[in-house]
Amino acid sequence: MFDKILIANRGEIACRVIKTARKMGIKTVAVYSDADESALHVRMADEAVHIGASASAESYLRGERIIEACKETGAQAVHPGYGFLSENADFCEALDKASLTFIGPGVKAITSMGDKITSKRIADEAGVNTIPGYTDVIDGPDQAVEIARDIGYPVMLKASAGGGGKGMRVVYDDDECRDGFERAANEARSSFGDDRVFAEKFIEEPRHIEIQVLADTHGNAVYLGERECSIQRRHQKVIEEAPSPFLDEATRKAMGEQAIALARAVDYCSAGTVEFIVDADRNFYFLEMNTRLQVEHPITELVTNQDLVEHMIRVANGEELSITQDDIKLTGWALEARVYAEDPFRNFLPSIGRLVHYEAPEETDTVRVDTGIEEGSEVSMFYDPMIAKLVTYGHTREDAIDNMADALDAYYIRGVSHNISFLNALIMHPRFREGRLTTNFIAEEYPDGFHAADVPHSDPALPFAIAAMVHTAENRRAHEISGQTRRFEPKLNSDWVVISGGERYPVTVNPVEHGCEVTHDDHIYRIKTDWKFGERVVHAEVNGQDVSIQLDPHKAGYKVFHRGAEQELQVLTPTAAALSEHMIEKVPPDLSKFLLSPMPGLLVRMSVFEGEEVKAGEELAVVEAMKMENSLRAEEDVVIAKVLAEEGDSLVVDQPILEFE
Repeated sequence: MFDKILIANRGEIACRVIKTARKMGIKTVAVYSDADESALHVRMADEAVHIGASASAESYLRGERIIEACKETGAQAVHPGYGFLSENADFCEALDKASLTFIGPGVKAITSMGDKITSKRIADEAGVNTIPGYTDVIDGPDQAVEIARDIGYPVMLKASAGGGGKGMRVVYDDDECRDGFERAANEARSSFGDDRVFAEKFIEEPRHIEIQVLADTHGNAVYLGERECSIQRRHQKVIEEAPSPFLDEATRKAMGEQAIALARAVDYCSAGTVEFIVDADRNFYFLEMNTRLQVEHPITELVTNQDLVEHMIRVANGEELSITQDDIKLTGWALEARVYAEDPFRNFLPSIGRLVHYEAPEETDTVRVDTGIEEGSEVSMFYDPMIAKLVTYGHTREDAIDNMADALDAYYIRGVSHNISFLNALIMHPRFREGRLTTNFIAEEYPDGFHAADVPHSDPALPFAIAAMVHTAENRRAHEISGQTRRFEPKLNSDWVVISGGERYPVTVNPVEHGCEVTHDDHIYRIKTDWKFGERVVHAEVNGQDVSIQLDPHKAGYKVFHRGAEQELQVLTPTAAALSEHMIEKVPPDLSKFLLSPMPGLLVRMSVFEGEEVKAGEELAVVEAMKMENSLRAEEDVVIAKVLAEEGDSLVVDQPILEFE
């Protein structure tokens, strides 16, 4: 077995690999950029080597520097994680020449499966179901239209070297096809240095279901069930689960056997994933094979009780698989939610900054948190904005969902915007809980974006009761600190009015042992809690049910977070509540005459000039963020008064780009 391995990655996946290596008695080497000098994975590893500047092209994508780090530290093998160099055949070859082991598949598998056109041809030859389409490289927008007409709209245009949703466009007519081809090619060129695009039929009402495979160098291969990855936004996965609530055993077996056939066709060894699109009739079609560990691998580990990273290391060491297909049993249910630094209320714009406060849910037999950050960590503009992967397990799907909702309620992050409320709203959605999923779920259920009003609360008064309890405790404490408790104790308030969204909710708070009773409209909330001043999450038992609610001081009241809902509350005395009706509201400034950058990013194209008349729907500018091009278009007919930014400028959120007349 290897004595020491180097992890050629960062963040949560680097920490994840280190944990398994430590369990196996293997020493680890971390690599880091300037931005990651104080990162968690650097401190977790036995050794760490600086490999370059913050930009990934100057650090984590420098294969030669990683090889030098191996030689400096005596590492015998490299685990690439996912992303960066994990599917780079040149890096794999360079490691081999340096007598270092790549903990992953061979060059043949990486090369053939890394190109979507080639992989589809190989899948056809291996007897794997494939989607109808045009697998040669498209020569331009006019040919794209011609091909799309032959296939029949809707059509998916896809970058041959694409991944992570980059270089992909669904088009429904000729105009969208021409524009979509240009966008897909540009994103592919920017992200992968390869602007080749092909086309295939877009499956309506599709599910995205993938099969996890393991194979060794001795001809053994198994599949470890499936993962349902249909909850996506802009082709990027948001929530995954294992198993799928849609598959039956016959379909699972057929998909698994085809995945194994494809793995054998490319001499695959290590952990890999074969992705399929599945229609409403359970017909399934090959999408692509990821020749690496997947982001969502933890849910497979929980339902199969297998450590995929350990299997990868042992296979790379030349060992045979220690399991057969008969050993693979799917037990229980697991969900993974990707916690991102992004603002769901601003069209999921990425958020950059320091995690001023960070409290993850407690890890238990049913809760797992894979992360590479901690309180004080920076979410950098240089890398993917993932904060953590939150994974929950349950005996049933309903149990796993409920455990996820509880864990999200307890996940406290401040300093950057995050998507926890959105994740909780998704899993509480009746359609999700019923398992009626497609890759269009988010687009169909939130066509105008995500808003606080989209989250109906099953018990709207529950947050009010918790806020009133906390406010009463703080009011009593203020009297104690002032030394006026004895004199004024009879006047301490027990009657309050909670104001939310202009509505008023009278409540009465009466202390009882280990908590209080809050009465609202003749409904009593019996609250037991050991909450203390300064704690950011209130963990309580309310009428016999465990509840976690986040409560932040906000303006003259509180901001409450629970089950995906975010509410601003004020808790006032009845007299103050009556007077508050006469308060004048401050009107925000009118910014309608400006085009503001909706995200931090690079202004790659200014599409208009001063004095130009622009019609509604026409492009104004293109901002690139996280390697994705975002076209900013006019919402109405306008005239450009001033151009306030230049192509190549690095923009911050809400920075003015244009002024309209």
